[in-house]
Amino acid sequence: ARMTSPTDEQVLAAADAIVDAFRATDGDRYFALFAPEASFVFHTEAARLDDRAAYERLWAEWVASGWRVESCTSSDRQVLAMDGGAVFSHTVRTAVTTPDGPDAYVERETIVFRVDGDGLVAIHEHLSPQP
Repeated sequence: ARMTSPTDEQVLAAADAIVDAFRATDGDRYFALFAPEASFVFHTEAARLDDRAAYERLWAEWVASGWRVESCTSSDRQVLAMDGGAVFSHTVRTAVTTPDGPDAYVERETIVFRVDGDGLVAIHEHLSPQP
């Protein structure tokens, strides 16, 4: 059966899959959860990434430099479901290894999902620093 309006549980499961793949620094699994046309707005980058391939190139540079995710936890989760998709937002606490040593930060993130067959695919991600 084709999904129309996703349940909160379906949206949370889709978000969990993204967080889990990111936590594992598993680029293949992570990027498979985003549509090719997905866009990304990261406060750490000078410009919007206009498609998944642009983010994949950036990710590959990070990983080649020695970057990896050590932990990533999601809290304060909100789901706004609608016909055809959902908006998910949460607070994310991340710890990473970088070429300059360990780093950790707290950010707010919004992920926009669209229905894709009987599942959900992410089409936009926006990160902002948590004040």
